[in-house]
Amino acid sequence: MKIGITCYPTYGGSGVVATEMGKELAALGHEIHFISYAIPIKLNVTSELIHFHEVEMLNYPLFEHPPYALALATKMAEVATNQDLDLLHVHYAIPHSVSAYLAKQMLLPRRLPVVTTLHGTDITLVGNDRSYLPITKFSIEKSDGVTAVSVYLRDLTYTEFDIKRPIEMIPNFVNCDVFHRAGDGELKKKYAPKGQKILVHVSNFRPVKRVTDVIEIFDRVRKRVPSHLLMIGDGPERSNAEWLARNKGLGCQVFFLGKQDSIAEFLSVADLMFLPSETESFGLVALEAMACEVPVIASRVGGVPEVVRDGLDGYLAETRDVDTMAGRAVELLSDAKRHQTMGQNARQNAQDNFCAHKIIAQYEAYYHKVIEEVKMANSVTG
Repeated sequence: MKIGITCYPTYGGSGVVATEMGKELAALGHEIHFISYAIPIKLNVTSELIHFHEVEMLNYPLFEHPPYALALATKMAEVATNQDLDLLHVHYAIPHSVSAYLAKQMLLPRRLPVVTTLHGTDITLVGNDRSYLPITKFSIEKSDGVTAVSVYLRDLTYTEFDIKRPIEMIPNFVNCDVFHRAGDGELKKKYAPKGQKILVHVSNFRPVKRVTDVIEIFDRVRKRVPSHLLMIGDGPERSNAEWLARNKGLGCQVFFLGKQDSIAEFLSVADLMFLPSETESFGLVALEAMACEVPVIASRVGGVPEVVRDGLDGYLAETRDVDTMAGRAVELLSDAKRHQTMGQNARQNAQDNFCAHKIIAQYEAYYHKVIEEVKMANSVTG
């Protein structure tokens, strides 16, 4: 198949998943065309089957902000025509699914199948804003296929947007060959020179991730278990987290590493991950940690319970309950056998249910289904 993929090219979860999906599909022989305003951050492979088409925006005094949605729609239609795309897959509803609808209309009478994948904040935050809700609902209903990354997100979309059309649940995935346990002694020695436990948090450091709670949890844990904390990522709450760490005298025990191109190497030597978010539609970083045999301590919110099995792969607690999360972490880090068992359970869960080859196969089947449905509908109306 010839597949167009549009996503945000940044470090956000939707962009990472979309890019990895394109790479996996290309490895299976599909021709992939990324359409965005910049090359996706994670597009770090060279393949004759992977192409990038830049959306150039017009800078004109009349426009206070360049009309990206219109420029994107034009580029989508252009690529679909010139490359004879079989399908366009857009990740994140706003504005990508709207642009895809415009591109479809521009291409009539040709019917270009469009699949929209909902990732989370496009539904829970952006799309649910009253100023965007009608257009988000419209674009979802006008897509030829719609997927959501968790049952939680699928059901929330049905409820919040009063959606009647079917939405396919296809979860996020992890490349189990890239994310796995490794014995990088040098990296472990760098961050835990005296054999301390390595704890980790990965996020975009937005308020919803509650990164200061990570510091609070760690402060309680390190008093009972010698440990160091790796804070990976960047965002608006980083300065607050850094201030709290300094205020608690944790300067030499907490490492703020910023954005990293590859987190697999850090997760592969970690002992525990913290994810105390207020909401998570899936929890991709938790899955990546699990594939590296790292148990997860997380909030019992959103789609996280669909990924982390409480008591098997890690522990779930109520949001803001830093005492319970810290207590669970101490219990686990103090019991080597239980820690090893949980790590192995987590890896097995990732392999059985979320490995890339299994999830990509679901997308391939869904693509074929959507393409056939569009062909049948076209034959009836044509």
